[in-house]
Amino acid sequence: MPISDILDECAGAGTIPERAIAAGTTLLGEGARAGVLYILIEGEIEVVKGEYQLHVIAKPGSVFGEISVLLDTPHTATVKTTQPSRFYVIEEPRAFLAANPLVALGIAALLAERLSAMTTYLVDLKRQYEGSDDHFGMIDEVLETLSHSQRAEHEPGSERDPDPTVS
Repeated sequence: MPISDILDECAGAGTIPERAIAAGTTLLGEGARAGVLYILIEGEIEVVKGEYQLHVIAKPGSVFGEISVLLDTPHTATVKTTQPSRFYVIEEPRAFLAANPLVALGIAALLAERLSAMTTYLVDLKRQYEGSDDHFGMIDEVLETLSHSQRAEHEPGSERDPDPTVS
């Protein structure tokens, strides 16, 4: 399901509140728990992890807060508007997703695309550094762990770079 379909489903639901948000507003703070799902109608946001900007997103239908909602964990990054923006704001996201399976399926597809891209990237790194004695030699171990990971407690970060928002 393309993200434009997520937007269409939300528009069709008719009961989801829209919110206009000024530029420079933090929607989701890294390490906090907002318990809200945002779906971009128009505007632009940036995603920042620590001091690093990861993305600038302006595509209508983009979803923010889904990882925290689905894993019941603090937000893994900060999401902030870079220009005036409008969103559908889903205050009870788990109930909403249960009642709107097409939106839930769309979010699952987005997450699967991200996982596929990340795995493809790690496999490429593995090929480049196969047999290496430095830290890149661990990629094989990381891929093995990720590919066999089943439902378990999720802790952001890694042993080398733990997430400071998790105690």
